[in-house]
Amino acid sequence: MDKMNPNIIGIIPARMASSRFPGKPMERINGVPMIGHVYFRSKMSKLREVYIATCDQAIVEYANSIGAKAIMTANTHERASDRTAEAMLKIEDADGDKADIVVMIQGDEPMVFPDMIDEAVQPLIDDPQILVTNLMAPMNTKEEHEDPNEVKVVVDHNNFALYFSREPIPSRKKGYDNVTMHKQVCIIPFRRDFLLAYNRMQPTPLEVFESVDMLRILENGMKVKMVTTHFVTKSVDTKADLMEVASMMLNDELVRRYAHS
Repeated sequence: MDKMNPNIIGIIPARMASSRFPGKPMERINGVPMIGHVYFRSKMSKLREVYIATCDQAIVEYANSIGAKAIMTANTHERASDRTAEAMLKIEDADGDKADIVVMIQGDEPMVFPDMIDEAVQPLIDDPQILVTNLMAPMNTKEEHEDPNEVKVVVDHNNFALYFSREPIPSRKKGYDNVTMHKQVCIIPFRRDFLLAYNRMQPTPLEVFESVDMLRILENGMKVKMVTTHFVTKSVDTKADLMEVASMMLNDELVRRYAHS
């Protein structure tokens, strides 16, 4: 990797057949489909290019309408990382140029800020030993800490992940008011070769039990560097989340900078 000029791309994996919220990528938030919010905001980061990876023609047609580059992928992928990897290889074949870092940006993060992507990538630029990073953000309420849709993470003194869970970790059972609570924010930069290696690994027991992909890395004895972000965002997992995010984004300054809607 050329540290002075690495080839860093963003890929937004999206599909209409979400088990929890079918059709979610094209649900409108203040007039703009959710996948559009994620794309426009990601394009404002320092990424060389941003692509939408999907198996759905409706998403491809919308991407084309806003000038986004869409990559059609197989409809058999169960995990976003598999769809991201297939899209990356297709992009490389078309461009004749390998990526150094691939940022997987989940399509249900419509409030993503461009600086969040840049801060997630920086540790991979600075340290060649880091293979993958995740963003994490503080949680301030008991309700958020107990929400199974939020993936929680606990870290060591160097901000490497110790464990991920949809359960409320660390425990608050002893009544401490100052328990540090963090949630995973699904902006995940991988080194190019590690993304492929990760997808070749078999799913691991804790990954399956917790329904958290990053546990596959920990169970194989490798590290996930966590990067704290203080931007306030909310992912969309339910219709109620969609309504809450729409309210939160009513006066969002970045929306005014979108090239299309």
